[in-house]
Amino acid sequence: MMTGPVSKGRRLIKFLFVVLLLVLLFGGGAKMIVAGGAKSLNMADRLLGQGDGARLLLADQPYGRGPRQSLDIWVPENAKADDRLPVVVFFYGGGWDSGDRDSYGFAGRALARQGFVVVIPDYRLVPKAHWPDFIEDSAAAVAWTHEHIAKLGGDPDRIALMGHSAGAYNAAMLALDPQWLRAARSDPSVIRGVAGLAGPYDFLPLEKGGRGDRAMGKVKPIEKTQPIHFARGDAPPLWLATGDEDDTVRPRNSQNLAAAIEKAGGPVTLRIYPGMGHTGVVMALAAPFQNKGPVLEEATDFLRGVTGRRIAPASEAAQ
Repeated sequence: MMTGPVSKGRRLIKFLFVVLLLVLLFGGGAKMIVAGGAKSLNMADRLLGQGDGARLLLADQPYGRGPRQSLDIWVPENAKADDRLPVVVFFYGGGWDSGDRDSYGFAGRALARQGFVVVIPDYRLVPKAHWPDFIEDSAAAVAWTHEHIAKLGGDPDRIALMGHSAGAYNAAMLALDPQWLRAARSDPSVIRGVAGLAGPYDFLPLEKGGRGDRAMGKVKPIEKTQPIHFARGDAPPLWLATGDEDDTVRPRNSQNLAAAIEKAGGPVTLRIYPGMGHTGVVMALAAPFQNKGPVLEEATDFLRGVTGRRIAPASEAAQ
């Protein structure tokens, strides 16, 4: 007899909690996302998003020996181990000094609902780590994915990268400079493309005492820390997105890299979203904010394009 009132009470509590959460997000909490507030965004996505379509297949899977060298894997709800689905390795942002994969389940769910196997790794952060530690970890995560994803429903020959902010930097460095995947005992050609959201690609001189300075300020020559330094015509296709109101990582980073790749004869797409800031482009992946701009739709269109056709390894093609 009490089921109805109790159920209504629980729904009311949930509704009030969600309202409070959204007030925090819209009332200035958006600035917290890159610095760790993604936990709130992830919670809002769970409460307000679709309740099905994706599931967490594997959590806290080591790809290395360090405490921050683990990853999570999200898959479409009905995915099977013998599927060969396209794969996206997603690197979160946080200025190379913050962030954790648990807070980015919203990105894993959003992309898995679009038909991808989604790998979200942690990586070492400042102050315990500095350049190139986070790039080496990112390369190790991609190498692990290429080696093991076939047993988890993914296609190792259809891997693309995606990242936001510092994570977009990591992804771009792996795609543009082959040394990192080679050092991880993998093949740079496994990367079929990169979708970068508000990434820093051309940010010299470093702001003294800023996040970039703390992460890589002691590197000599400093130019080798810049993705634009490695722009080349034979790089994997790049889709570079930014918001015209981004005052954290200026749009010129994406504009300059796109121009450099285009000048070298490489495939690149530049997308500038009006009215969006630095956190807005990644918030638009989460269910409560997907109406703010077609970021998820356009990013997944690109990712489907670069991973849409399976390329057989040379050993298979010869048979």
